Amino acid sequence: MNEIKNFRSELYNMKATPEERLYALSELYKMHLSGISVMPTRTDYVNNHIHTTYSFSPYTPSAAVYEAWKAGLSTAGIMDHDSVGGAREFLEAGKILGMPVTVGCELRVSVEGTRLYGKRLNNPDQISCAYVAMHGIPHQCLDDLETVLSKKRELRNDRNKKMCEKINDLCAEHGLRLSFENDVLPLSAYDKGGSVTERHVLFALVKKLVQGRERGETVSLTEKLIGNVIPDKKKASLLDAPPKYFEYDLLGVLKSSLIEKVYIDADDELLNVKDFIVLCDTVGAISAYAYLGDVGESPTGDKKAQKFEDDYLNMLFDELESLGFDGVTYMPSRNTPEQLERVMRLCREHGLFQISGEDINQPRQSFICEALAKPEFRHLKKATYALIGHEISASENIEDSMFSHKNRRHSLDTRIDFYSSVGGFGKRR
Repeated sequence: MNEIKNFRSELYNMKATPEERLYALSELYKMHLSGISVMPTRTDYVNNHIHTTYSFSPYTPSAAVYEAWKAGLSTAGIMDHDSVGGAREFLEAGKILGMPVTVGCELRVSVEGTRLYGKRLNNPDQISCAYVAMHGIPHQCLDDLETVLSKKRELRNDRNKKMCEKINDLCAEHGLRLSFENDVLPLSAYDKGGSVTERHVLFALVKKLVQGRERGETVSLTEKLIGNVIPDKKKASLLDAPPKYFEYDLLGVLKSSLIEKVYIDADDELLNVKDFIVLCDTVGAISAYAYLGDVGESPTGDKKAQKFEDDYLNMLFDELESLGFDGVTYMPSRNTPEQLERVMRLCREHGLFQISGEDINQPRQSFICEALAKPEFRHLKKATYALIGHEISASENIEDSMFSHKNRRHSLDTRIDFYSSVGGFGKRR
């Protein structure tokens, strides 16, 4: 049992090399095959939006695939911010476990020059700025894409340093101080091709808040920093949280209540949305807008109630089609049935590929989205296998991508049927 525990620890070890983590994964898999560990029950659940330590997450790429496999997922997809640094490890981990996986990355884009300029899109922190996803990246294009993304990460760090300075101004009276180099960077995989996000900056502050303090004292100091009393229900949850969850729960409080005090708008690090579409087309990836929708109570506790795209959704979809987006990705567990029905209808009307993805970036989240069991979301499972088939085909020949010029003459349904077959739909269930 100690050997199992050691291998599991190595899977999560950010300081280990990908080769060391993959070796640990292969040894763990052998233990499952031999009966030392229980084999998980396979399901037909899918998830195409799993973050790793190459953006912000407790999971290294090997650990992410293992936990997805152990949870019973039939497929998994990596989706890191501004980074494809973990993609190859993720792919190798999938091969070890015999689990089909896809690789993608998430970026923020400026919508300047479009009808969306000046609007709050899916970004809680900045208007005229949208989160978009690049799905199914052909493997031969990963290095070229990394060249583009590495420059964006450098620019992002200039802004991260300025946000650290704003946090230090806010925290000075409480004797707290962040060093970007000593406190923030070590929490990231930046030196290995990972990104540093606002969550890294706030998580470094969380580490300072908990250091040498009882939990109640930490919560009280947090209230002073955010300038608000934490609601009783949330405070009770914080005080009772298991140790492995407490810091992430505290991060959720800071993300929803403090970030607006220290956030600096992104500028030079953003691609324009039109350049993003060109980049996706160039590397043969699938471009997708990430629908958020108006938020009431955030399932993960890191978003406050806020209005997003729903008031102008028809116009948004008109613009997505006009810009040349291939698809829309959305999270069935995070929206109301009314929101989801409207989004699915608009996707059909505008010929946009529908992709499901539950944003996994902290340990409380389940890899399984139970909502996918509902019949109205059955098509999202088939779409995932079409995404897998696209990635297989485009990795052999970029002209065979699902949205290549030669393939666009076929209807979207015809392409989904074909590529889902290539991806193994119906064979693994």
